[in-house]
This record gives sequence, structure tokens and C-alpha cells, in this order.
Amino acid sequence: MPTPTADNILIQVATYQMSNLAYLQNLNAFIATANTRFKDFDKIQGNLGSTVTFDLPPRFVTANSLIATFQPAVQRVHTLTVDNAYNTSYVFSSEQFVFNVRDYMEKFGKAATVELGAQIEANVALNCKTAPYRFFGNGIAPINTYGQLAQALANFRNYGSASGEAKAYIPDTAVPAIIQSGLGQFALDRNNRTAMSWELGDFSRCTWYQSNLLPIHVAGTEGQQGSVLTVVSTTQNSQGQITAITFSGCNAPNDPDSIKKYDSFQFNDGVPGFNNVRYLTFTGHQVSANPVQFQATSDAQSTGGSQVTVQITPFLQSAAGADQNISEPIQVGMQVSVLPSHRCGMITSGDPLFLAMPRLPDQSPFKTANAVDPDTGVSMRMYYGSKFGENQQGMVHDVIWGSTAVPEYTFKLVFPL
Repeated sequence: MPTPTADNILIQVATYQMSNLAYLQNLNAFIATANTRFKDFDKIQGNLGSTVTFDLPPRFVTANSLIATFQPAVQRVHTLTVDNAYNTSYVFSSEQFVFNVRDYMEKFGKAATVELGAQIEANVALNCKTAPYRFFGNGIAPINTYGQLAQALANFRNYGSASGEAKAYIPDTAVPAIIQSGLGQFALDRNNRTAMSWELGDFSRCTWYQSNLLPIHVAGTEGQQGSVLTVVSTTQNSQGQITAITFSGCNAPNDPDSIKKYDSFQFNDGVPGFNNVRYLTFTGHQVSANPVQFQATSDAQSTGGSQVTVQITPFLQSAAGADQNISEPIQVGMQVSVLPSHRCGMITSGDPLFLAMPRLPDQSPFKTANAVDPDTGVSMRMYYGSKFGENQQGMVHDVIWGSTAVPEYTFKLVFPL
């Protein structure tokens, strides 16, 4: 038997039995539930940078009169870009392939697929961190009861949500305490299905999914130190929308980590001299019960005077119009709080989480196959061939993909670390 290469560990024994051990797979809820309904996008050949644009419902405002007030018809769109690529590859000598692993290739291929699936799942899960600008939880108190989940759903829907079933993604480690809170409630006829399965299940027209790959957001200094920031000034665009807010009260001057991209903020209630500011419903422009929350779109450094300018999403507008979204103008002296570091879950409705995985081209002259793995939902390419003159057989499993979530259809669940 030829000596294996230094990099491979292949076992030659007198008797060799397949163990049939299951793979230590992750909870791939995002890949399984993402919206992939793009016309023929998964059938065409794609490369990094391929894009697909889809429409969002238009927005209008209603006049309180029989006299028509014509407004522009604006087509709203959202773009998904294929901007991620991974591969899992390995190599054998010709002798190793013939004597050791030719009958074992399905195991190697499955293991490579499981690894790729985990990487893609974790990447798609990042939408919990990047998409929502509204949230439930303060990053300090745990979310560990059915009542809290029900309140999060109520806040989500109060702003406006797509009809039908919602989907929610929470950490698998948070589920036991939530279940315990439900089992501890007095009821003549306890939910026996929940009690016997120890699963969260569906409730309040929402399907709850567990994940062990939810992303962590590491907050900037203001979030870590619990700073209360005070509005100094605002920056507006030509449409009168607030695109950035300058705050005072930073923890330290000239701090390069004052604000980090995706930090989450909430306007505080009860500030003397100011009305509490609320979001308007997304459709209808009525005052909702939702406090105004927003997200930083870039890192920001504090100044020598302990002030910081935060670029925000969504843009805030109190003036009447189709894009009006807050009940009160943002004024100097209003205050906000910043969330600390946290793990990000998410609620969605209307299937706003999109995943695109176009087919990769054949790698001629190498033998190439494109397939979809039934367990993880990952579509991928596999190709193999010899490295000329080096007595090596190379195997490559690779995939490209892109994902996005529409912000107004999403809502972040903030779990303490």
C-alpha cells in the first residue's frame, strides 16, 4: 500500500465497517424558509455581482377632501446582489483514491455539503442584524416568556405587517425557559402537545424557528456604557427627511468606537418639555404605539467635544406626505438610548427574506455537476479532475449566493449575551 501524503489521514485496517453516524448538523432554519421565488434566476448561470431587482408596494397619502391632490407615483424597488462565495475542497493521490476512498466518496461529499450549508446559513442569518430598524428587548433583560414573545408580535403588527402567518427566529438556547414559562401557567387543559414535545410550536399566527447560528452585534462604546445621548442637530436631504442626527453626551471624546454600524437606538419617553415621539403606521399614516427606533448605517467617531453624528435608517420625516413616518418633529434636546451588544433574532411577515443561488458554469475540462442538497437546501457545484503531472485528484464543492431582507417587513428580537 503506498504511503499516504502528509496532509491526508486515511485508515487502513483489517476489517472496516461503516458507522452510519449522523452528521452534527446545525439548525438550518433560514435556508429552509427563505424566499427563493425569482423567475428563472436559479436556472441561469451567474457570477459574483449578478443582481435581481424586485418591486415593493408603492406608498401614497390620502387627502381629507373631494378635491384631488395629485402626487407622484413612485415605484419602490429592492435589489439583491450575489456577493458571497464559498468552497470546500480536498485532494487525494491516485493510489489513495483507488485503494482507500473511491467507495467512500459519498461520505466526503456529504460532509463537504454540510460544512457549506452551515456557512451559508450563518451568512443568511446576518439579515437579523442588518435589516430590521425596529426591535423588541433592551439587551439586558432576557426574553424568556410566551408573554414577551406575544408582546413582540403585537409591537411588530401594530406598525403594520403583511397578512397571514409570521415567521420568527430565536436562539435555541432561549427555548427551554420560554417553554417553562408556559408550562408553569395555570390552565385546566394544559397544552399537552407543548408539554410532551418540549418544543415552542406555533402560536399567535406565527411559526417559531430555532437557530444556533444567530448573529451577535457588538455595540460601540455608547451602547456598551449605556450612554443617554441628546439631540444637538439634524441633517436633512432635499425631501426634508432626516438622514443624520448629531448627539452630545458621548462617553469619551475622540472615541473611534463611539458608534458601530448597525447599532440600534430608541427615542426615550418622558423627556421634560417634549412629547413622546411615535412611529406612524406604515400604511395609513396613523399614530402607532411603536416608539421611534432606528439604526446606524456606518461607524462614527466622537468629536473632541464628545459629540457624534450618526447616519441613520430609516430616514425620519414628520412633515405630511407619503414618506411621513413619525408623529413629532425631532427637536434639539430629545434623548435616545443605544442598545448594548446582543444576539439578534427576528420576526418577519410576507416572506421578505430572499435567498438567490444561481447555477455556476461548468469548469471545463473538469467533470462538473450542479445539484441541490435535500437536507440543507444548498444548491452547489462540484467538479473534479487531475492536477497535471502531480499524481493528485482534486475535488471542489463551491457555491455563490446572495440574500437580503426588506426592512419594513422585519423586526429584531434582542437577546442578551
